[in-house]
Amino acid sequence: MSLALTLHFLHDLAAHNHKAWMDEHRARYHAARAEYATFVEELLRLASAELEPGLQGLRATDLMFRINKNDRSQLDPEPYKRHMGAGFKPGGRHTPRAGYFVAVQPGGGTYVGAGRRLPDAAELARIRQEIHYNAPAFHRMRQHPELLRHFPQGLDTSQTLKTAPKGYNRTDPDIAWLRLKSYFVWQHFPDSEVLRPDFPARVLEVWQAARPLVSFLNEALEES
Repeated sequence: MSLALTLHFLHDLAAHNHKAWMDEHRARYHAARAEYATFVEELLRLASAELEPGLQGLRATDLMFRINKNDRSQLDPEPYKRHMGAGFKPGGRHTPRAGYFVAVQPGGGTYVGAGRRLPDAAELARIRQEIHYNAPAFHRMRQHPELLRHFPQGLDTSQTLKTAPKGYNRTDPDIAWLRLKSYFVWQHFPDSEVLRPDFPARVLEVWQAARPLVSFLNEALEES
């Protein structure tokens, strides 16, 4: 399989990100989306067999995000995302749990990720509680050599609270991790790798390395 159509379309969309251009190139968009859906279906086949059995029975449309932006600010004139993405979670992309993600974007913007990005306040509280109660397991997981081989930067620390979260002391030895707003790892891939026929297998390999992270987070999120 190939993602050449997808990359080419998204490259042109980035240069003409407005409704008139999209309307004129609607056929190209549908062809690119169909190609991306085929890629997602292949990932779904692999992941449901080797990674997450709970994905069985889902379709690509249950996992793929819309290309339209739903949360544009007044400073963002572009109506469309510059990537095509999908979230692989039992129940579909919007299920409130940790999962696996892939977004295709030209120019090296493609990323493969896993975890829970920007969970709500109740979810954050449960994750933080799990880290506080089970810190040794958390640190073993986040420092595991296989995780760091595929995600050298480790957990994304770009978004954190400026102070300790409610209920925690600023001197807590794990305060740096309790302050995180997301519990997510991701790694970017150049277009040359995205275009390889074995890219789906490569994505699955990367996700496998993040499986302990996803399991740790979901144990926290599924507690009553």
